[in-house]
Amino acid sequence: MKRREALVALGCVSLAGAGLFPACQERSPSVKKEIKTENAPLALGPYSQAIEANGMVFASGQIAIDPAKGELDATLNVELQARQVLTNLKAVLEAAGSSMAKVVKCTVFLQDMNDYAAVNAVYGEFFPAPYPARAAVEVSRLPKDARVEIEAIAIK
Repeated sequence: MKRREALVALGCVSLAGAGLFPACQERSPSVKKEIKTENAPLALGPYSQAIEANGMVFASGQIAIDPAKGELDATLNVELQARQVLTNLKAVLEAAGSSMAKVVKCTVFLQDMNDYAAVNAVYGEFFPAPYPARAAVEVSRLPKDARVEIEAIAIK
């Protein structure tokens, strides 16, 4: 049975790629779309703000760069950095046709785990229940010496 399912899936991918069976295009693993918005900081390297694939949105990690200025104010306290990070993440998700309410998983990167409670308080303002699954880890350093970075996976 598994061999038959694999052949059907491969046939669907082939038909979708040829444009012969549009229903397969939605399920095709080869379909991915770059998400871009001016309402969030531009990518700092060779990556996308987000990628949409198979009805999911994979948002790259956001740091507290103000999209209007293109800079991170390193003097901001961690609460203000977290607020900017989540505002940036929200803009990316909305550009993809998703929202914070549709986030299923977040990863929070903290420069100092002692900031966990402060970031958690701001985080809770941006997500309605049921809250997304989440991991929070301390890292030795973040881009531009940010204090917090958050990435997310959402449904479309």
